[in-house]
Amino acid sequence: MKHANQAKKAPAAAPELPPEVRPGQSIELLKELHILTRDGKLNQDSRRKLKQVYHLYNFIEPLLKDVREQKQGVSLVDHGAGKSYLGFILYDLFFKGLDDGSHIYGIETREELVQKSTELAARLGFSGMSFLPLSVAESTTSSKLPETIDIVTALHACNTATDDAIDFALKKKAKHMVLVPCCQAEVATVLRKNKGKDLGRSALTEIWRHPIHTREFGSQLTNVLRCLQLEAHGYQVTVTELVGWEHSMKNELIVATYKNLPRRRPAERLGEVLSELGLQEMKERFYTANQE
Repeated sequence: MKHANQAKKAPAAAPELPPEVRPGQSIELLKELHILTRDGKLNQDSRRKLKQVYHLYNFIEPLLKDVREQKQGVSLVDHGAGKSYLGFILYDLFFKGLDDGSHIYGIETREELVQKSTELAARLGFSGMSFLPLSVAESTTSSKLPETIDIVTALHACNTATDDAIDFALKKKAKHMVLVPCCQAEVATVLRKNKGKDLGRSALTEIWRHPIHTREFGSQLTNVLRCLQLEAHGYQVTVTELVGWEHSMKNELIVATYKNLPRRRPAERLGEVLSELGLQEMKERFYTANQE
């Protein structure tokens, strides 16, 4: 029997969370994603990762709100999802409390990552998340995805996967796209192939005469063509830099919102750029609305 004056044990205080963690964020989720250690700490690498995902969330949250103001239920497809850091944090901070059919689809070719994400979503009770072992191109025709999608994200989808994500979004009539383009060698390859016959045509070909310039100019040009393509489909396009991604050279962010804008001028400009730079064979890749 306890002495009457024996003090009751005070409950253990909850560990103080790092200031970087957003209010309302599931601590269990951050631990499962190995962003937080078991005792709720952040190491330097995890701090950077969390900062990056939150920075992207700041761009995506207004787009989610915009869709919800117009309709019930938001559908978002995340291409090249990897371990689905972005998808899980989006779901935890925005989708979790919704009961309107909102859904996040993670598209990832590596089946083991798809399996792990599926198991984690089930463990956390995130019923509005699905993960599919598909390439971006395969997902465009997959019956496991809806006919239309509200928001499409593609972060560092390598080579032509960003272009495939744009193609997916156009075919799914997406309202918004959030793209962080990765390396794409296709344009540089065509520039290199045609270099011999183009060099005498214009002084501008000096821009990509040297191999390293061919690669860098090809990368820059690819994103210019992507933006013109989106504008040629009626999208308003904003290009900015991802703050906090200083460790990566690929820190360009393209945000596109469908506004039904005039298409003729950007389509003409796109055709002129392809023609001027000897890239006519890439018209199918950067197709416009009148080519669909």
